[in-house]
Amino acid sequence: MSGVQQRQVSGDEDGMRLDRWFSRHFPQLGFGRLQKLIRNGEVRVDKAKVTTSTRLAPGQTVRIPPVDDAETPRPPRVNEADAQFLRDLILYEDEDIYVFNKPHGLSVQGGSGTKRHIDGLLKSLPNKKGEAPRLVHRLDRDTSGCLVVAKTHAAASHFGAVFRSRSARKIYWAVVAGNPTPRQGEISCFMAKQATRDGEQMVVVRNGTPGAQHSQSYYSTTDTASRRFAWVTLKPVTGRTHQLRVHMAQLGTPILGDPRYFNIENWQGAPGLGEGLHLHARRIALPLRNGKRLDISAPLPPHMRQSFEALGFDPDRYDVGGDPEDGK
Repeated sequence: MSGVQQRQVSGDEDGMRLDRWFSRHFPQLGFGRLQKLIRNGEVRVDKAKVTTSTRLAPGQTVRIPPVDDAETPRPPRVNEADAQFLRDLILYEDEDIYVFNKPHGLSVQGGSGTKRHIDGLLKSLPNKKGEAPRLVHRLDRDTSGCLVVAKTHAAASHFGAVFRSRSARKIYWAVVAGNPTPRQGEISCFMAKQATRDGEQMVVVRNGTPGAQHSQSYYSTTDTASRRFAWVTLKPVTGRTHQLRVHMAQLGTPILGDPRYFNIENWQGAPGLGEGLHLHARRIALPLRNGKRLDISAPLPPHMRQSFEALGFDPDRYDVGGDPEDGK
């Protein structure tokens, strides 16, 4: 491309980050190169200086400096094995979203030492414009179950707003050590990140502590195996990092297989239990862009199904926790 271009932001790009906008229109322009152009003031929006995280609005004009070979789009890189892997996880699909049954042990996003993750695999399911689907909420690496992914930017904007407004109703299943007392109730506390030898983890803190965020969940005991184990249904109201794991540990009934928050010393399990975190995003209900409401459930992962059988829990006997429209 020779010379400076001026492009207007379209209506379906409302709220899009500037770096994602460039990724859409100039996929061969590397992030580092874009950062340099922005730092030098060569990229502007309505003549104003910007950063990579600047949010765009329809009708704004983006100044684009000369970028070598920028007009020749590269075809999206599609790994058919990755694409088939994701297709096998689909619980629901329409023109706007996928709902995947995320496996236990697979990260949603990359991080230190994490090469294979959902966000990277999504490049193998491009939409009609060649864009990769977008994450609109997250699950911990070792949490399995319902994960919502938007196919387009417009859908990502809608469902991002749904999750921010707490219009999505989420139900989790967990197996915990001990029996919650009382059998059902609300957990409300403030949480903050704390540095540890292994990185960071969440801790319960007082209101007013730097970095503290309020967290709230409802829980209900669905079934018990003596006094040593319980199957618990959880409904998070807020969506803090590791929230349900911290809440159950705070209640004195930590989730089985939790490497960070299981805090019972000299704990001995039971024969036949599966290995791994026993936390599953069982069900999600949320409004679609067409005005209808989706309500979808994910089957248990193998290690939790093994533990259910060992403890005598029947996942088909009980309802998943009542009407997901009910906040409790």
